[in-house]
Amino acid sequence: MEIKVGYELIYNCPRPTPMMLQLNIHYSRAPDIVIADQMTTDPAIPLSAYRDRFDNWCTRLVAPAGQLRIASTAVVRDPGQPDLVAPTARQHSIQELPEEALLFLLGSRYCDTEKFSEVAWNLFGQTPPGWERVQSICDFVHNHITFGYEYARNTRTAWEAYNERIGVCRDYAHLAISLCRCMNIPARYCTGYLGDIGMLPPFGPMDFAAWFEAYLGGRWYTFDARNNMPRIGRILMARGRDAIDVAIATTFGPNTLVSFKVWTDEVVAGLAGGYSQ
Repeated sequence: MEIKVGYELIYNCPRPTPMMLQLNIHYSRAPDIVIADQMTTDPAIPLSAYRDRFDNWCTRLVAPAGQLRIASTAVVRDPGQPDLVAPTARQHSIQELPEEALLFLLGSRYCDTEKFSEVAWNLFGQTPPGWERVQSICDFVHNHITFGYEYARNTRTAWEAYNERIGVCRDYAHLAISLCRCMNIPARYCTGYLGDIGMLPPFGPMDFAAWFEAYLGGRWYTFDARNNMPRIGRILMARGRDAIDVAIATTFGPNTLVSFKVWTDEVVAGLAGGYSQ
């Protein structure tokens, strides 16, 4: 299948404001891109690209005083299969882990693992190590937190999510990541597009999604504590230790986000060779 994805962000800035953006489709999906996601701005301003320490594609710009529209649309080819499930994937001992996975055992800004050690081992110490342990963590987090956009708070840590028991998809991911790390399972935060392909209505408002990956059986596997089921059409944008590493926009000055739109839809070939939804 092919999936049309994109976004439109409109900012008001009282003065010129530097910004760092992470809005590009991840390079690992580059072979699947049918129509490239070319960021545009209105008014047109200079853009510069770079890769961060996690190999995410990032963009730098200086928003002018006044209103700035940032937008992009892309079409991505996708196998149309649910997230891979591998019940036999085993948990590695610390000494077996590759060096690049070790960072994702450590605490980070929103994954305050130092507070979770006793909680994690009390909850999951008797679960079979490996896939079943990570899935048990997802089951717990899915049932422990109540989802609601009205509960969004960009300063909430995993420990606060655990105690408040409310949040949005990033809070589910942070809590699950923290519990995995306490159980010596490397886990990293992911953000990207996830539409309602294959789901039954009613559909919620579209937004960027957060999930995580756990290192088991010699590779990284996708887990999603918020939805807690294999989903179709997940398109990665960025990975990191937690949400601070993959923020869609980091701004260095006062600004107001006036409008925020995200779309991700399956597309079909049009009569003239184009695309329609």
